[in-house]
Amino acid sequence: MSSTLKVGLVGWGAIGRVVGTALARQDVPGAELTCLVDNRPLGETAPAPQVSFEDAITRCDLIVEAAGQGVVREWGERVLTSGTDLLVASTGALTDDELAKRLLAAGPGRVFFTGGAVGGLDLLQAVRSFGPLDEVRLTTTKLPSTLEQPWMDEELLARLRAATGPVEVMAGTARDVPVKFPKSTNVAASVALAVGDLDAVRVRVVADPAAERTRHVIEASGPHGAYRFEVAHVPDPANPATSRVVPYAVLRSLAALAGRSGQIL
Repeated sequence: MSSTLKVGLVGWGAIGRVVGTALARQDVPGAELTCLVDNRPLGETAPAPQVSFEDAITRCDLIVEAAGQGVVREWGERVLTSGTDLLVASTGALTDDELAKRLLAAGPGRVFFTGGAVGGLDLLQAVRSFGPLDEVRLTTTKLPSTLEQPWMDEELLARLRAATGPVEVMAGTARDVPVKFPKSTNVAASVALAVGDLDAVRVRVVADPAAERTRHVIEASGPHGAYRFEVAHVPDPANPATSRVVPYAVLRSLAALAGRSGQIL
């Protein structure tokens, strides 16, 4: 790998624009934006050449996925087998056990995950290393409009649209929920990756018309202790389904991969 990390960015949406602009400004020491991949023509607004996915893989040391779970499913294994590393923002794709196994087994490229909109994952990983957790719960609360999905029946949609207070939209495991909300519940998959068990994480998705901020509450307990993390993020104005902090979590991960000193890892 070269001394400067050559980064290819997939996706020029709410996450990608912030990440790409920061890289183009050289805000991440040791990393440079080499190229962009998007299914729309970006024209002169792009701060780096727009290329095909195949071309990006050959040009770059690291591919950053900022375009959704489908990209991870379609391209993840191919990136890794080419020898290029992959940083995944859409961790919900890893609820597919077969895909997760293939990605973790593929190489020589390495796969990394960013924590995105939630904290405490490093502590959950540390706790898991000396014993299983008895209970892990995640409650995610968002504006109703960000949770509407094509699979919902008219009754549920009507409840969401007429809600005057919190409404439980779905309850299940971290295996079930991200599949139903592919753009809104990557946090559930991230918690499950930290805990090491998709089925151990119980998830509630709540719609609340008063939710000016997207809220995630993680509660975990076991014989070695009890833990509670709560975050409340401002939604991204361009895409309220994601929190405004997510691209900055990606940038932090990039800084760690680029080798910037002084990081808390």
